[in-house]
Amino acid sequence: MTTKKYLLSLGVIASTFVSTSFVTFSTAQQGLQPIEATPDLEYQVGAVLYMQKAAEFRALSYQAYNLARRQLDADFENKNLKKLPKTERKMPRAIVVDIDETVLDNSPSQAYGIKTRTPFNLKDWYAWGEMRRAKALPGAVDFLNYANSKGVKIFYVSNRDEVQKQATIDNLKSARFTDISVENVMLRTAESGKENRRKAIAVKYRIVLLMGDNLNDFSDVFERKSVADRFSETDKAKDLWGKKFIVLPNAMYGDWESAVYEYQRLTESQKAEKRANALELP
Repeated sequence: MTTKKYLLSLGVIASTFVSTSFVTFSTAQQGLQPIEATPDLEYQVGAVLYMQKAAEFRALSYQAYNLARRQLDADFENKNLKKLPKTERKMPRAIVVDIDETVLDNSPSQAYGIKTRTPFNLKDWYAWGEMRRAKALPGAVDFLNYANSKGVKIFYVSNRDEVQKQATIDNLKSARFTDISVENVMLRTAESGKENRRKAIAVKYRIVLLMGDNLNDFSDVFERKSVADRFSETDKAKDLWGKKFIVLPNAMYGDWESAVYEYQRLTESQKAEKRANALELP
């Protein structure tokens, strides 16, 4: 190598080092995360495949809705009314259900993110919603339409954003759910917690059942709790599971995962580290 070429190479290396150092320093000064390489979302594949390909998942979904029907029928037979105040016994019945992964299956959207190595983002989520192509979970249509035929009001309480309301209503109708309207499809407007929406329903109705895939779908006592505290609160409510609270399985995403991350805003590599450290070994 000539002296001229050697000096030129040193200059390129030095400028690259200075440029990289400056970007790293500037990013740190602004409190921003360095730009990550394309994330590997392979860890989600098993959960999505379980939802899409496992007959066991279908069985669990049917089981949840069969149990819900049994509990509703028992309520109509007055088996669940004896301990209620008289004022509540006379109130019309309601069932409160979550939407995503409770009555509608969004696993294709999750699969798309894995294939494109794109973490959850609102642009893609809104685009999926606008397609209005989510299918109903096994057993959901039969049960909720049965409940509706018995005069029970169904409220769809979801943390989808309000801008998704018309697409959500259209999708629920195309999936063959009945009695879908702007009044009973209650999306997020300001707060992500659902307690105030449940309370608003309870003013006029007696909520017979709550169904969801996330503990926050049932009570605010589960919100933003640690893994240990979520276990503890679940144990405290053990007599309600399968009676008033009915859970649908969702291993793809949820507050269970946020609890593992301790509700922090993390990069994908930091999340992977948290997941690995959370594993219990022999």
